[in-house]
Amino acid sequence: MVADFDGTYHAILGRPSLIKFMAVPHYSYLVLKMPTEKGVLTVRGNVYTAYTCEEESFKITEAIDLSIRMAETVAQASQVPSDQQQLPEQETPRKSSKSKDHKKVQLVDNSPKKTALIGANLDAK
Repeated sequence: MVADFDGTYHAILGRPSLIKFMAVPHYSYLVLKMPTEKGVLTVRGNVYTAYTCEEESFKITEAIDLSIRMAETVAQASQVPSDQQQLPEQETPRKSSKSKDHKKVQLVDNSPKKTALIGANLDAK
């Protein structure tokens, strides 16, 4: 007997439930088999559905973790007296470390008028 239905986890069975139903899980194949009065009941999983469900659970777990850490940070910040609270000063923008110099290169050996400028910060002209 094969049960064919769409869905993610309708129930998460622990060891006591697996023992009670005499079910045998095959995690590699995403198959759960258990005996019934009419034969063996086989429940097959879908790899794509299982992967999608796991991805969503990771996202939810990460969001919960961030929420807990944010609540802890707010609680710690509320314990600091208001006269001791300071906003950090904004850093001044860093100057470019690239050289503003340019180099004139002769393109043709016999013609000194045919040159090009090579540099990091050249005008559009």
